Amino acid sequence: MTLSMILSQLPTALRKLDPRHLWRNPVMFVVWVGSLVTTVSAVVDPSVFAWSVAVWLWLTVVFGNLAEAAAEGRGKAQADSLRAARTDVTARRVVSLRQAQSASGPGGVATEELETVPGTALRVGDRVVVEAGEVIPGDGDVVEGVASVDESAITGESAPVIREAGGDRSAVTGGTRVLSDRLVIEITAAPGETFLDRMIALVEGAERQKTPNEIALSILLSSLTIVFLLAVATLSPMADYAGAPQSTLVLVALLVCLIPTTIGALLSAIGIAGMDRLVQANVLATSGRAVEAAGDVSTLLLDKTGTITFGNRQARDLVTAAGIEDDELRDAARLASLADQTPEGRSIVELAIERGAGDEGAPVGAEFVEFTAETRLSGVDLPDGTSIRKGAGAAVQEWAGVELPPTVRTAVDEVSGAGGTPLVVAQRSGTSVSVLGVVHLKDVVKPGMRERFDELRAMGIRTVMITGDNPLTAATIAREAGVDDFLAEARPEDKMALIRKEQEGGRMVAMTGDGTNDAPALAAADVGVAMNSGTSAAKEAGNMVDLDSDPTKLIDVVGIGKQLLVTRGALTTFSIANDVAKYFAIIPAMFVVAYPSLDTLNVMRLATPESAILSAVVFNALVILGLVPLALRGVRSRASSASAVLRRNLLVYGVGGVVVPFAGIKLIDLVVSQLPGIR
Repeated sequence: MTLSMILSQLPTALRKLDPRHLWRNPVMFVVWVGSLVTTVSAVVDPSVFAWSVAVWLWLTVVFGNLAEAAAEGRGKAQADSLRAARTDVTARRVVSLRQAQSASGPGGVATEELETVPGTALRVGDRVVVEAGEVIPGDGDVVEGVASVDESAITGESAPVIREAGGDRSAVTGGTRVLSDRLVIEITAAPGETFLDRMIALVEGAERQKTPNEIALSILLSSLTIVFLLAVATLSPMADYAGAPQSTLVLVALLVCLIPTTIGALLSAIGIAGMDRLVQANVLATSGRAVEAAGDVSTLLLDKTGTITFGNRQARDLVTAAGIEDDELRDAARLASLADQTPEGRSIVELAIERGAGDEGAPVGAEFVEFTAETRLSGVDLPDGTSIRKGAGAAVQEWAGVELPPTVRTAVDEVSGAGGTPLVVAQRSGTSVSVLGVVHLKDVVKPGMRERFDELRAMGIRTVMITGDNPLTAATIAREAGVDDFLAEARPEDKMALIRKEQEGGRMVAMTGDGTNDAPALAAADVGVAMNSGTSAAKEAGNMVDLDSDPTKLIDVVGIGKQLLVTRGALTTFSIANDVAKYFAIIPAMFVVAYPSLDTLNVMRLATPESAILSAVVFNALVILGLVPLALRGVRSRASSASAVLRRNLLVYGVGGVVVPFAGIKLIDLVVSQLPGIR
């Protein structure tokens, strides 16, 4: 966001001068009261110095409001684009099902009785019919039909997605448009509580609650403000006793310059901007707490398939058992895979054809056996009584009723050890059973994953790969990808146990998921990122939703959270360090007349006491304006440990927070001292 765009929020910043708004920010409220007091003082005893201090104190409040207004303004712009997707539509609600009478009797086909109602009249549990060209009236789950849906208004992705009943692609979002076919949708969110409504409220900041770290920092800043307030209050009688009485104007200027005005003005903007960066990445966080928690994550649980690897395993080789001809294994594997429309099944057919198999279809009368999680097998029963099965080694051995030959066991171990997935192929003909060999399926690690995991390791984040593969395959993929650990043959309860174990060790855990069986783990994790393409249960359980349904986004989410914490820490360090320079500007100016020896503390050699005080006030206001873009953009977060980040903050923003004000106040003094009325 450019400076001109920030200044465009000036009218909003002026409206925020309402003390009822500022009361939520104790630091800025004290500055507001100080501005009021100096204005009264300037009216009673007008002078260029008094009015200059009063004006710049008011500008300090305005610039502080400008930071928050700019952050909220960017969120409102995003909310307006989202509102364009939320249209008031009518819906065809299913009233009841009735049997259509047929000419031959009562046993007809069930048809729906529909009524047209406004979308706002829908309630949870209602069922609606949406056909091609129509807008989905509310959040829900598909209970009947398959259709392509345009979700570009929500995700920004122009390519349509498939939504269908059952499975992990049943959830739909209100405001999206059906492009083909027909869906029956069961509404899962009441009007005003839809996914889009919640997203609009969050990006506008209407529901943003302060995070625990933000609350703790606010308490610290308030405490420092109270300490300086008491110090300045006791300074007045001490100055009178020392023969150097100070005006209310000077005391207020001292107070405003010493309290942590800079970070107090920018704190809210930093939090809003952190959530805004997530929205720009197409991730919806249900609260600022989730964004902050992402920055504190020390353990990442990542699914292997689709996150670390591409997920589409491909047949790479056929390994025959001893005494079996290559053609026999090739043809059996092709026949068993003809009806398998998964990427793995199609790749087996393609590999068999490449190796000389025919491309004809299955024999007439062949019956295909689909893969199930219970049997872990698939295959075909041929008309001549021959049965072929392919699947996990243990499952094939149980089906065949014979031990796997040594050459097959060796091939299974070698394929698993190389990071592949072995599928054993066996054939039964009458009482004769033979194990033919092994199909080698290989999953490919996405490029650049090892480098990303190295960066996370440098940040002190432990990565754990979650997979349903056997331990040998999991170990090989983990080694190739560069993750720290893995959980093989993982079940939902195994994920929960791992999360609890990590949390008991004092670690904060993040994970991704999209299925109903992931919901318990998403709810238990400190940061649970649910895929937008996942089930409603998963999205409700997590505290973030990735609109792009990209599991690797979790790594970016952690980076955004880290950047939020680094930005807040850096600007807090800079703000407190500023006080050193402002101290050396104002304190000598206040007492140099009574104690000339204090002039040695005037290291900046400022022209006059009045110009010194006014220069400090002007710098105090301008530095807030100058840091607004940094607060909104965020400080760059590098892959390093917490101790390295702390050292860098102290060096860059601590030392810089001392040096910059010395230079800035001196330059401003050169200008201010030339103004008429400033002695």
